Amino acid sequence: MAAKPTLTAACRSVLMTPDSRAKASVARQVAEDWRLGKLQRDISAPTDWPERPARPPKPELLPPRKMPKRKISGPTGRKAQLHALAHIELNAIDLAFDLVGRFVDAPLEDDFINDWIQVGADEARHFLMLADRLNEFDMHYGDLPAHDGLWQAAFDTRNDLMARLSVVPLVLEARGLDVTPTMMEKFSRAGDEKSAKMLAIIFEDEKTHVFAGSKWFMRLCKDQNLDPARCFRDQLEQHFGGALKPPFNVAARDEAGLPRHFYAETG
Repeated sequence: MAAKPTLTAACRSVLMTPDSRAKASVARQVAEDWRLGKLQRDISAPTDWPERPARPPKPELLPPRKMPKRKISGPTGRKAQLHALAHIELNAIDLAFDLVGRFVDAPLEDDFINDWIQVGADEARHFLMLADRLNEFDMHYGDLPAHDGLWQAAFDTRNDLMARLSVVPLVLEARGLDVTPTMMEKFSRAGDEKSAKMLAIIFEDEKTHVFAGSKWFMRLCKDQNLDPARCFRDQLEQHFGGALKPPFNVAARDEAGLPRHFYAETG
């Protein structure tokens, strides 16, 4: 009987697919193959894992400080906001599958893999939703510049699962919980209920992603006999400048299992 394909090879195929829609499609197929038991979890971590994912020739990537400001009130601003969100979701696909492949040997049961494969599948679905919405506005992903700051978070935490869980789901995705409701209201006020409803779907899914981050971060802390709040703040100090700035969507963060004392006193 032939050996099953490995999980890391499947995750690598996501990272190394340059076309954005194809990347999302491969991600969803990998998630389905894992769910159906067609992939074998590797015993050890890969030694030649890619430092960066493959990317399409567009969008042009700029430093965050050089990105133009967006105002959702006008049609141009709404398109730019949707394009920025699509870029975030494309990065999020790679972040999820990078986490699975890079940390496949983490001393955690397969539920750890299950959670992050599902996150990756969600991000792929979100990207395709946003890309389709851009097409309805006679735009394509890549038509506008975007920034490369999200992947920098992956690179900076490439050697430490605790750091990755702290910075990506518990900081970056949690920030999405803070800002998305305001975006939804602005789209609604502008008469774009379709985009607002799409953001509502993404918002609910992102709560589960933050929950997964909190769940596995807490588990690692327990296994290492570490105080979770202190450990989280130590990770912020090392990898995120040590401060989180309000306002916080406390209700959404509570629902996502992110304890208030983790972030309320970090600013």
